[in-house]
Amino acid sequence: MRDVPESKRYEARVEGQSEIAGVAEYLRTAELIAFVHTEVPPKYEGRGVGAALARAALDEARAANLRVLAICPFFAGWIARHPDYRDLVYQSRSKVTD
Repeated sequence: MRDVPESKRYEARVEGQSEIAGVAEYLRTAELIAFVHTEVPPKYEGRGVGAALARAALDEARAANLRVLAICPFFAGWIARHPDYRDLVYQSRSKVTD
């Protein structure tokens, strides 16, 4: 797994191969990272590539003290199944006034 900031995505590659096994696209600010799309080609589905992308990206978000906005359904579901990452989830602090 590696972050490719110029492409705004994390990439997963199978060791010893140059082919991309999956990507997690994001938008990032100084305080927040929003995961917007995750894609794993059919030949790599069911092999833990998406989970490895999520774990690596979320671990880096934690290390950088970023809040996480999971727009991508895969990331939202993954976080829901892994409660130890829920503390990263962005909580809006804005208040609606009448």
